[in-house]
Amino acid sequence: MQALSPRHVKTEEALRLGVESGWYAIKVSGTFVSGPHDSEADCSRKIDEINPPPVKKKR
Repeated sequence: MQALSPRHVKTEEALRLGVESGWYAIKVSGTFVSGPHDSEADCSRKIDEINPPPVKKKR
């Protein structure tokens, strides 16, 4: 399981990287996994699809 987090890439950085500006799901290493997304919420939903949170077991 990989730890993913949302990250916003602004226009200036997007031009430098050769990508569109927007929200991206990234690994701890900084590698883009998914995106661009229109909002942080959309990005977080995609992260949950890729890497669902653990299910808490009832005792």
